[in-house]
Amino acid sequence: MSQWGVVVAGGVVVGYGALSRRLSTTVLSGPLVFLVCGLLIGPLGLDLLNADRDPEVIRTLLESALILVLFTDAAAIRLEDLRREGFLPLRLLMVGLPVTMALGWLVAWPLLPGLGVWELALVGVILAPTDAALGQQAFSNKRVPALVRGGLGVESGLNDGLVLPFFVLALAAAGEAEGHPNVVVTFLRALLLSGAIGLAAGWVGAGVLRWSAARDWSTPAWRQFLTLAVPVVTYALCDAGEGSGFIGAWAAGLAFGSRLRGASSGRVARAEDPSPTQSAKFSERLGLLLSSVSFLVFGAVILGPVLQHVTWRMVVYALISLTVVRMLPVALAMAGTGLRAASVAYIGWFGPRGLASLVFGLLAFGEHLPGAALLNGVIAVTVGLSVLLHGATAPFLGNRYGDWFTRTLRTEPDLRENALGADEAPGARGPRGP
Repeated sequence: MSQWGVVVAGGVVVGYGALSRRLSTTVLSGPLVFLVCGLLIGPLGLDLLNADRDPEVIRTLLESALILVLFTDAAAIRLEDLRREGFLPLRLLMVGLPVTMALGWLVAWPLLPGLGVWELALVGVILAPTDAALGQQAFSNKRVPALVRGGLGVESGLNDGLVLPFFVLALAAAGEAEGHPNVVVTFLRALLLSGAIGLAAGWVGAGVLRWSAARDWSTPAWRQFLTLAVPVVTYALCDAGEGSGFIGAWAAGLAFGSRLRGASSGRVARAEDPSPTQSAKFSERLGLLLSSVSFLVFGAVILGPVLQHVTWRMVVYALISLTVVRMLPVALAMAGTGLRAASVAYIGWFGPRGLASLVFGLLAFGEHLPGAALLNGVIAVTVGLSVLLHGATAPFLGNRYGDWFTRTLRTEPDLRENALGADEAPGARGPRGP
């Protein structure tokens, strides 16, 4: 990246940071602001940032952002989030997610004839995970029932990690003909080895943090750094073992959060006891910054060039992916729950695609598959439209749905959507995102 590119990117961060609270209630979502600025400094605009000049920097930025997001999201998820009225996130993850991947694969078949069977599967898998950052106002609007907010938040925190094994499998199968290692070996190494490394690293890291905090041997600032080191070391170990550092980071987050919460579950918590939320605060904020800059880079070096060669097939598939491919599985998953049509539609619409799809697409593109250009184009257009449509509709639809809930609750106090009452949404910590 040129010096002027750094100056402009830093200026965007400063500008958005100064106006972030004011913009949070408007259609100008953080990802949209950064994406548009990225288009302006990319090859289509000032050409201050170019993928040909800075490929490794760009890849490192995007992967680092996803590593931190995977770790902090997983560390924040509590088991009780899935037990306490857990039908919503459980159904979205166990029913909705697999059906979304399968339906995305099937819909891609007639629309994207230039892709092979496993490349088509990659499209369905890569565009399945959701990103709370793109619909922040919809996820955090207090007028929306806590059950719905919590369900969407837990889904977003877990589905990118649950998609990873399917992504590794599809990518290995798609690349086997190109001289890549055996599919089964690649899959098992990524899933089992990386999962084991991640669980061990997260468990040990949390243990060290508990031990140090109990003796007051560490400062709060260095506990934050200790936490940050866990996903970084995990990723490096998995990469050295030719596994998946992303699966490792996600597994490390699960183990890290679980052990820290278990430390105080059987006794009265003390003020100095570390918690996943407190310990991962710096990592989460760093992930937020990197995610924001990632959307700027996405606009400059991925979406901009794709727009020069966009086809109607890409646009049609993107629109179907954001609507039918998301909303139909959600409707199926919500069948029999007692939720009203308005709630099912709200949950179905707010399944935005973001950072995970970007990084998975970048990894697939780096494998030099025969249909890599088309695959990259479809993912870029889908994420770009998601940034625009979900960001623009979040404030309006969140308020409209909140109005409906308030009116209906007056006459129907036993409304299923009010199962948690006025309680805070399970696992709510504010959605990540600019």
